[in-house]
Amino acid sequence: MAYDPNVLRRAVDRLEGERRRRRVELDRLRDRAYGREPRLAQLDRQLQGTMAQLIAATLRQGGNPAQAVRTVKEKNLDLQQERAVLLGAMGLPADALEDKPACSLCGDTGWRGAQMCDCLKRLCAQEQIRELSKLLDLGEQSFDSFRIDYYSQTPWPNRGISPRENIELIYEVCLNYAQKFGRFHYKNLFLSGAPGLGKTFLSACIARTVSEGGRSVVYDTAGNIFAQFEAKKFLRDSQDGQEARDETRRYLNCDLLILDDLGSELTTQFTQSALYELINSRLVAGLHTVISSNLTMEEAARRYSPQIASRLDGEYHLLEFFGDDIRLLKKGRL
Repeated sequence: MAYDPNVLRRAVDRLEGERRRRRVELDRLRDRAYGREPRLAQLDRQLQGTMAQLIAATLRQGGNPAQAVRTVKEKNLDLQQERAVLLGAMGLPADALEDKPACSLCGDTGWRGAQMCDCLKRLCAQEQIRELSKLLDLGEQSFDSFRIDYYSQTPWPNRGISPRENIELIYEVCLNYAQKFGRFHYKNLFLSGAPGLGKTFLSACIARTVSEGGRSVVYDTAGNIFAQFEAKKFLRDSQDGQEARDETRRYLNCDLLILDDLGSELTTQFTQSALYELINSRLVAGLHTVISSNLTMEEAARRYSPQIASRLDGEYHLLEFFGDDIRLLKKGRL
């Protein structure tokens, strides 16, 4: 899973901040409790010392620490019982003054061995959605807010169905793709159609839903992506080159890449090479990609190399958008 380093850093900062906040609250609670009942402070110090007593007793007893262990455990239980009674008299639970992690799986570290814990994944997902929101204007963009009623019910020329019937089918594919991410029978989507038909909106809906599921999602335009590949190659020894290497690594390794506006870039031999590397590497790795473009699949095949055309045609499920420009229709209804 390849989260943006900035996303991961913000998520870790939030995790650490929450841990510090709970620690401050616990210290305040302890101060109040100790102020009301000084015996509690004595009991806590004694309880903290039982481990040292256990180690010392074990060393004194040589290879048979059983009796020493029983003695220390009994003392510990007596201290805990007295402590629980005093806390109960204050209306507090027996463990009120204990430093309990919010996540029992990782102890609030965010990691279980070398694996990211679910608690940190949730924070990464939230920060990722915030990051995507800056790029995709995710404020109101969700599958629930998608407006099918903007699409005409009149059959479209040479299509046999209306734009509304078509978008209903596209909507269902996109919804299932996002909700069943990794389990849906289509791994890659190619969204094709003229501007203003909802391609970016539905791409944003997919990005939000997949992110909320804890997967890493990267969105960028074709022009920006190819610029990063170019910087990685030609500025390799500079700071910009290092940043470009980090960006291209994210493009290649994230769970879902959304490549927007393919065909708007200046197509050169280099961009074709970069596009092939990107598409082919992600296919080999079994990673998912959504491409949106104003080009038809046939136009894409003519513009790009036969190898790219073959992979788009064979590995991507085509969703063709048609109808009137929705953005113009929305303006007309305002």
